[in-house]
Amino acid sequence: MSKIKTLVAVMPAPNVPVAVRDVPLPELEPDSALFKVELSEVCGTDVHLRAGRLAGVPYPIIPGHVSVGILEKIRGTLPDVYGKAFQEGDRVTFLDVHRTCYQCWYCLVAKASTRCPKRKVYGITYGLADGLTGGWAEYIYIKPGTRCIRLDGVSSELYMAGGCSLPTALHAIERSDIVLGDTVLVLGSGPVGLSAIAFSMLRGAARVLCIGAPDARLESAKQMGADGCMNFMNHSEPQRTAWVAEQTGGRGADVTIECAGVPEAVTQSMRFTRDGGTVVVVGQYTDHGETAINPHTDFNRKHLDVRGCWGSDYSHFHRAVDMLRTDRAARLWSTIKLERCALSDVNAAIDKVAAGQCIKALVVPSAGAR
Repeated sequence: MSKIKTLVAVMPAPNVPVAVRDVPLPELEPDSALFKVELSEVCGTDVHLRAGRLAGVPYPIIPGHVSVGILEKIRGTLPDVYGKAFQEGDRVTFLDVHRTCYQCWYCLVAKASTRCPKRKVYGITYGLADGLTGGWAEYIYIKPGTRCIRLDGVSSELYMAGGCSLPTALHAIERSDIVLGDTVLVLGSGPVGLSAIAFSMLRGAARVLCIGAPDARLESAKQMGADGCMNFMNHSEPQRTAWVAEQTGGRGADVTIECAGVPEAVTQSMRFTRDGGTVVVVGQYTDHGETAINPHTDFNRKHLDVRGCWGSDYSHFHRAVDMLRTDRAARLWSTIKLERCALSDVNAAIDKVAAGQCIKALVVPSAGAR
């Protein structure tokens, strides 16, 4: 380890305040890099991490699994997917998933690399003992084999307006098989829900509806292109069902994408969807408990196609960046309001995200640094 110290924000354990610490910079291995963090984020995953809702987390950890920054120092060769070597000074993001083996049954036979048992994730399943492996820090250690993505033509603020919701929502839209002219219903108006609205439009949906809360987030949903919104806090489930029917000619949505993260939203997503339609469940990232489903009336008689969606892979990060290079996508994500905080202020930022009081909280490690 180097004698030079750098600042990091550490989550010591569940339900314990995050604390700023000095830690040594690492010595670089061959084909690794030191990444100077420009922006990271406080997302729903970090709320779950603080509450201890994720299994296998090696506390203490440095949270922040999606970040943008500069490759300040490279040892050896760090190639992109085209075989072109990155250079010191390049501005990039990187795939937070690391060590996917591409040798196991899930990777090679099932083609479900997000279920690879060797899969590790920066800011979530890598801990402080693994080094600088989270974005709430002045620097991140880019381990050998980490896939970086150039951000040429995409500003750091625009990319982080989507942040981790970009690959997550893109994966959900990919799973949805939306076709031209579909009416899509998105349950949830947090970052994943907002990105799902935008990607649904870009995929060819004729109309996109949103049920969520609070009103400030629903205003953002409208700015992202939602044709109709309903605040679920002010309406009962029968009223929501009636509203969806009214908006869809009595049939229900062609595709419903659950981004709410509460178990009962899964049942409701089935009831809001037309016979023969598709439901994608992406919001159940953590275990919030069970929900009651009538297999006959909610699922089988309706001939529904219900699909889970877990995590993301390199393709989702890569294509999300490519989309943001287009004017039509850049206009959508540029409507998201950004709030910034220093490392010393992340506890307050987690509280605001947990309460739905802000849409996107960005961590700026250089703010207030020594």
